[in-house]
Amino acid sequence: MSLKEVARRAHVSTATVSRVLNGVDVVKNSTRTRVMKAISELNYHPNLHARSLAAGGSRTLGVIVSNLENPFFLDVYRALEADCHAHGYEIVVANTGYRSEQLVASVRLMIGRRVSGLAAIVSEMDHDLIRELLDSRIPVVFYDVGPTRQNITNIRVNYRKGVERIVEHLFALGHAKIAFVGHHSALGPIDERRSALFEALRRQRPSAEVEFFAAEDSLEGGADAARQLLAGRFPATAVICVNDLMAVGVLKQLREQRIRVPEDISVTGFDNITLSRFCFPPLTTVDIPRDRIGHILYAMLCDPEAAIADQREVVIQPEFVIRESTGPARPAARASDPVALAAAKR
Repeated sequence: MSLKEVARRAHVSTATVSRVLNGVDVVKNSTRTRVMKAISELNYHPNLHARSLAAGGSRTLGVIVSNLENPFFLDVYRALEADCHAHGYEIVVANTGYRSEQLVASVRLMIGRRVSGLAAIVSEMDHDLIRELLDSRIPVVFYDVGPTRQNITNIRVNYRKGVERIVEHLFALGHAKIAFVGHHSALGPIDERRSALFEALRRQRPSAEVEFFAAEDSLEGGADAARQLLAGRFPATAVICVNDLMAVGVLKQLREQRIRVPEDISVTGFDNITLSRFCFPPLTTVDIPRDRIGHILYAMLCDPEAAIADQREVVIQPEFVIRESTGPARPAARASDPVALAAAKR
């Protein structure tokens, strides 16, 4: 199967097929869809590393992440990269921007490069992709998504434990009106944290109230979610953020509106990225050991003897970290209505 046959099937030039395979944005969506359909129908995988195979096999790992701008993904990648470089492996990396269609394109590109293993540190999934990965026989490790199969293993985080610890902490401080700040709520790992929050509320304090605020996964996204909260009438006394990156954006927006944390409202994050220790105030969060995840990824893909024999799934238990961004809820008589607080302090 050749690039020319794909181009012929899609009624485009070989240059256009090459642009689609390399994720170049100048290709129209309709054209990209047509090319991807032809690739799928022909089961085409470009042999980009034939020379390295002829020379004795690939020592390249493929790494696909959802958002390299989020330090969480970058920390995992750097730990994996350090292990790879220490043992003579190179890395090819791709960023999906949480788009499942880009995940599919990136996986196919990695297969075409004949990588010796693939680490998918992503939150999105395309289940039709699993068959292609099984057929490729390339060792694959997914972080938090995807099923375990013959050549596919998985690293999962016990998000529910982390969320439950946050909820217990906030309830002990008297909080009963909670805002949840997240992004891409349809994605499994994100939805799991939100559903875990609702379950914990029902089990521990059914009278508690919660509202969801969504924006993009970025510092500005966190600030935007805080603006949504302040523009509404929900009298939150605490904000639970789906990750630290968005939490830092929330803190900045609250500070600009002269709303004190934690005196007026408490804020929590998730991940314990380095920034969470250096923001103001330092962030109460849940620690996910990114370095350990990166080392496990390397062991599963490149050092089977170091991995636990026949273990298809590794579950990571997070740890709760209390810092200065959480405190007692304001008394009921002076319940923290963010809108009223913001207006009063302008």
